[in-house]
Amino acid sequence: MDEQLRVTDCERCGGLVDLRSRIVNGVGPTDADLLFVGEAPGAQEDQEGEPFVGRSGDVLDEALRDAGLARPDVRITNCVRCRPPENRDPTSEELENCRGYLETEIDRVDPEVIVTLGKVPSEHLLERDVAVTSEAGELFDAQVAGETRRVLVSVHPAATLYDRSQEATFAATIERAGEFTDGGDQARLGEF
Repeated sequence: MDEQLRVTDCERCGGLVDLRSRIVNGVGPTDADLLFVGEAPGAQEDQEGEPFVGRSGDVLDEALRDAGLARPDVRITNCVRCRPPENRDPTSEELENCRGYLETEIDRVDPEVIVTLGKVPSEHLLERDVAVTSEAGELFDAQVAGETRRVLVSVHPAATLYDRSQEATFAATIERAGEFTDGGDQARLGEF
């Protein structure tokens, strides 16, 4: 089923197509209880072909471990699958061009909770302005591709690198996300 979630050829965003090394698809189990959604690949993700592999990925991995979760047990993807130049936010057109891919991934994975990592994915999925720092850790219902989905807002992992006051908020949100795992295939670490 993972192959069904892979985008292998897309040229909807000419400016991104010309600059990308590759399309960066989601990684992790196709039946994960938790689906983490970032905004778009950065330079390192574009090079390696996997979301959240740079410094932000290290922060995310550490928070998952601290919450008793393991990266291989969660699914991680982005709203946009090609790197915007100079790490700029994706445009509304780019977000819409990739929306179908994201909705298909959400539909097929059917997670218990979608965790939005930062302002762009939070606003994209909730379809409203989001004050991420004050709404982090809150759970909302959102309509995604005609289905009601639970969305847990989180600050972006990089926020903790630039503003240490965000560390506790980020850690608490990831801890809360862990409450939505089934404990079966995604058994919490330390319960072995």
